[in-house]
This record gives sequence, C-alpha cells and structure tokens, in this order.
Amino acid sequence: MPWEDWAQVCARNEADLEERVKKALAYSPQVLVEEYLTGWKEVEYEVVRDESDNCITICNMGNLDPLGIHTGESIVVAPSQTLTNHDYHRLRELSIRIIRHLKVVGECNVQFALDPDSESYRVIEVNARLSRSSALASKATGYPLAYVATKLALGYSLTELQNSVTGTTTACFEQPWIMSLKIPRWDLKKFRDVSNYLGSGMKSVGEVMAIGRTFEEALQKAVRMLAIGHDGIVATRRVDSERPEENAGTPGLRAHFRDS
Repeated sequence: MPWEDWAQVCARNEADLEERVKKALAYSPQVLVEEYLTGWKEVEYEVVRDESDNCITICNMGNLDPLGIHTGESIVVAPSQTLTNHDYHRLRELSIRIIRHLKVVGECNVQFALDPDSESYRVIEVNARLSRSSALASKATGYPLAYVATKLALGYSLTELQNSVTGTTTACFEQPWIMSLKIPRWDLKKFRDVSNYLGSGMKSVGEVMAIGRTFEEALQKAVRMLAIGHDGIVATRRVDSERPEENAGTPGLRAHFRDS
C-alpha cells in the first residue's frame, strides 16, 4: 500500500476511531485496533533457554526499513547498526525476561518497535520457533541454532551441549558476530496485477545473505548476489525512473527489482 494511502486506515483522534470502528463492525463481527507505530525502528533478538533457566541472546538484528514494512520484505542487518549501547543492552535484558516469563524452552525470536526519538518501545511479537531470522543469526554468529534448539527440546541443558562450530565452548556462551546482511528476493512477474508496493504483507519468495568486514561491504555483496544486473548500490548502472520523487518517498519495488 502506498504511504499516502495509510492515512485512510489510521484514526487520528477518538471521534475518528469511533466512526471507523462503526463502519468496520457493519461488515465484520470484530475489529482489531492497534497503535500506530509506523516510522519506529524494528529490532529483533534471537534467544535460547533451557529447562534449567539458563538463557542467552544469540544475535541482535535491525531492519533497514522502519516499522510498517514486513521483516521478510526488508533488508535486515546483524548486528543492528543504529542502536546505542544503552538501547542494545536494555532490549537484550527485556528479551531474556520475556522468554523466562513465558518459560520457552528452545529458540525464540523477540521483535521490538523502538521510537527513534525517545526510549519508548513496544513488544511486537514473540515467535517460539525457527524462522528466516534464525538462519541469518546462525550464519552471522556461527551458533548452530537449529541443532541446539532440538537438543534443548529433548531435555539437554545449554551447559551440557558443546558448540559444534567452535569445538571448545559450550552452547551456554555467546559468540562474537560477523557483519551480515540479508536482502529479500521477489518474483512478481509470476503474479498478475500484483502491486509492487511494500507493506505489512510479505511478497518475497526468498533472500540472499552476504558477510563482510563492514556494513558497506556486506551491502555491496548482497546486491550483486541478487543477480539483477547491479554491481552494488554504488558503481552500478543508472536506474531510469519516470517518477523519481514518488519512488524515493514510497517503499516499493523499482523496475529493476520486479524482474528479479
């Protein structure tokens, strides 16, 4: 959905909310009302916990796009490049408290919305399962998340398991990260009359991942791996556009992404 159309589904005051809810209830027996957080940072943590309540965070990731764009549609960077040290440790502690409160045994993904202009945050969702983000976290850290999560589900503790990658530490130790980045891939040419705007629904069919010594290096590698005819964000062919201002201000797939 184009950014300008979001105004049509957002209530700006109590009277506006009441009017929209009445209209919605005329067609549906229930209505979901959520806080409008578009523009906030989206950050996630991969956490593991065993039956003995040992708990560690494996990886922290940040979306390049603000909240409002599905994680599967956004470039995801590990570790997050925009958090202060205070925000990082605060959200890390909250992730551990959440997984302990819910008594999740195994691997868990906690997603946060963080206001870029204050310390306000919201917990978006908690996924007690392996996901696309788990694969990125495993490769970025070298921590075998799927293996460890399976063992924890069978009753093992983190202190009993050896990290099969390092061979010298147990699974209860956090590991250093490698700068990693994933970019989704789309194949919209297979679908008729599909919108190329990005939003809260996921349209991507896959993704590529790149590892580098810096964010810039990883980003350049990932763009080349998309196989869309670009050598990277910079030092590449010029992208022609009939509506440059609209394209710059609206999240969507440009012409060179549509055929990828």
